Amino acid sequence: MSDPYSLARKCADALWEQDRASQAMGMVLESVRDGDATLSLNVEPNMVNGHGICHGGIIFSLADSAFAFACNAQNQVSVGCSCSIDFLRPVQLGDHLIATAVVTHQGNRSGICDVTVINQEQSVVAQFRGRYKRLDEVIVAESAA
Repeated sequence: MSDPYSLARKCADALWEQDRASQAMGMVLESVRDGDATLSLNVEPNMVNGHGICHGGIIFSLADSAFAFACNAQNQVSVGCSCSIDFLRPVQLGDHLIATAVVTHQGNRSGICDVTVINQEQSVVAQFRGRYKRLDEVIVAESAA
């Protein structure tokens, strides 16, 4: 079997290939390791709401995608079952967002992952927590792992 970093990268590559939503929003998969992942996003004009700030759904989507890559990094299909987000400061057009997800608890069948979203000034703009369930499926075949 591969080392945890290589396995996490293979899982991420397989997921990214099919993740049309994250790609369409312009997200970039910056890094992935066993139990953590970092994605980034530039806030574009079509992401701004009627108040002139980034739509909360965009920030949520970035955090949710980082969550997905972190909790699937061990080659066991994991799906979100609940999550919450706190928006801590407004995000402006042109901001560069970075979402870093860390699995904080991993049980046999479920886990918890925390995601911190910062802007280009290193200010925390949102905090996300997701709970997930593991299914009895792998992302990449053992021969590919």
